[in-house]
Amino acid sequence: MTKVATSLPNIAVSLDKSSDDALYRQLYDQLRLAILSGRLMPGTRLPSSRDLADEFGVARNTVVNAFDQLLAESYLESRVGDGTYVSRQLPDDLLRAESDGHVSQNQSGTRPSLSRWGTEAVSVRTMPGNYAGKSRPFRTSTPAFDEFPYKLWERLLTRRWRESGRDLVPYNDSAGYLPLRTAISSYLNATRGVRCAPEQIIIVSGSQHALELSTKVLLDQRDKVWIEDPGFLGARAVFRALGARITPVPVDSEGLNVAAGKRHCPKPRLIYVTPSHQYPLGMTLSLARRLALLKFASDAGAWIIEDDYDSEFRYVGRPLAALQGLDNEQRVIYVGTLSKVLFPSIRIGYIISPPDLVDAFVGARRLAGHQCPTLEQAVLADFIAEGHFARHIRRMRTLYAERQYALVKAAARELTGMLEVQPSDAGMHLMGWLPDGVNDRTAAKAAKDQGIEVTPLSIYFIEPPARSGLRLGYTGYTPRQISQAVRVLGGVLRTVSATR
Repeated sequence: MTKVATSLPNIAVSLDKSSDDALYRQLYDQLRLAILSGRLMPGTRLPSSRDLADEFGVARNTVVNAFDQLLAESYLESRVGDGTYVSRQLPDDLLRAESDGHVSQNQSGTRPSLSRWGTEAVSVRTMPGNYAGKSRPFRTSTPAFDEFPYKLWERLLTRRWRESGRDLVPYNDSAGYLPLRTAISSYLNATRGVRCAPEQIIIVSGSQHALELSTKVLLDQRDKVWIEDPGFLGARAVFRALGARITPVPVDSEGLNVAAGKRHCPKPRLIYVTPSHQYPLGMTLSLARRLALLKFASDAGAWIIEDDYDSEFRYVGRPLAALQGLDNEQRVIYVGTLSKVLFPSIRIGYIISPPDLVDAFVGARRLAGHQCPTLEQAVLADFIAEGHFARHIRRMRTLYAERQYALVKAAARELTGMLEVQPSDAGMHLMGWLPDGVNDRTAAKAAKDQGIEVTPLSIYFIEPPARSGLRLGYTGYTPRQISQAVRVLGGVLRTVSATR
């Protein structure tokens, strides 16, 4: 790379002919930074493109292309018969870009002005940790990537693109690809006791997106919301971002305590619940509580969001019927996702709307980005309609039951007296209960330092928890990985217990 002292005042230009970046782009970048930093002042006359090309030892077109880009962006101005100048219209207070290419921090001493939604997006996490990078035990919400039928998916994708790719590239219905909505409707009616037509289904980018849209459709600022305590961080975040008033409702062995909710907040606008497998504790909302909740919502004029986030994975008996199937008054908005069933990056979930709200939800989906990618929806529709989805679910139920057993067995061997881990009839994680006096956040941090990802239960609570615990995902890890990780976790907990 050669640095050339030029006839331009106060700057030297470095052009690297071995770089992958085009020479005109290198010249453009350096002239632009010189202008923004004030080294080339407004009104400065530049040498001709021919003279600069001779100085740099490059073709004249290289300089002309750089000049043309700067002229187009108003950094330079051309005067007929008089040459090219740095624009005089650049305000002095904008000519302060750093010359090293890094984004400079706000130097004004004031924080940027954000909406309530923006402030919440910055300050509240929706996940308990960093889910980037390779998954490690016991990261939660992680399916068995090693067992996904990749070759089958590739074959379906190739076939769909070959047969109808051109039909899938234009804009599609904001509610989603109709064959996918039809396939989901048939599957849920048969397996979850859901009652819906394809026209009630809106395809979204996962359950978090569904919660955001539902919140914006149903809530105004300062509306009252029931939320389970402990409960899903993503739901809490979107309610707070909109300015809703949250009432934490305790859960017990029968799930959401409806009577306690009525005492604390008798007129909610919205109730958020995970009835099939309470998040994160794992109990099921009893039939008596389901009926009581539906009656209360009817009497109070409240909407219910039923988040059915991992209901497919039930290891004893058949999957439980959805709350939505018991709803005779169309008060329940049913939210589901395929990200945990298949793989997270597919980003496909769905809302089942009561008939009277369909137009509002479709409009909200249109405002939030119009649609999900149609090709992936078409492939998924084929995957479901041809029976591959149901077979995959059956295989994963068997596999996940084996992996849960491996975790319970390893915990009994390595963690007795330090972490009480009991089996569960459903789900993708287990709760481990710590002895009195052990701080779950301290334990989780110590485990992370040893390469083990566990989630402290306390982060899911609004009111102070009565007991500390750790959440352990098991579905994404082989029995051997589970056994090795439990052994490491045992060493961590022995150290933490000894120092309390």
